[in-house]
Amino acid sequence: QVQLVESGGGLVQAGGSLRLSCAVSGRTFSNYAMGWFRQAPGKEREFVGAISWSGGNTYYADSVKGRFTISRDNVKNTVYLQMNSLKPEDTAVYYCAAKWGVVATTASYAYWGQGTQVTVSS
Repeated sequence: QVQLVESGGGLVQAGGSLRLSCAVSGRTFSNYAMGWFRQAPGKEREFVGAISWSGGNTYYADSVKGRFTISRDNVKNTVYLQMNSLKPEDTAVYYCAAKWGVVATTASYAYWGQGTQVTVSS
């Protein structure tokens, strides 16, 4: 079993930055591809970004490309989402997710965290 715990959410003004963290425990972290997703009120969960098990490949939704950066530390068993130039439309609950093997940009992840709220005020 894999456990994921997100942290770092909060309230920020438009144009500001936040860094989300996702601590992973339970299995060999470096075997897992990691993804970030978000869900705004009344909307479906959507892909934000993903990173391969090695960290060598990253993928982003067009809506966040150039503003968000995903990274991982396989020693600390943690994946990060650095969010810059935040916009009110980035407001959502952000979830990290893990899957064994190949990275994916769909919600085909086996393990999910509980989510952390990000609110961007205008």
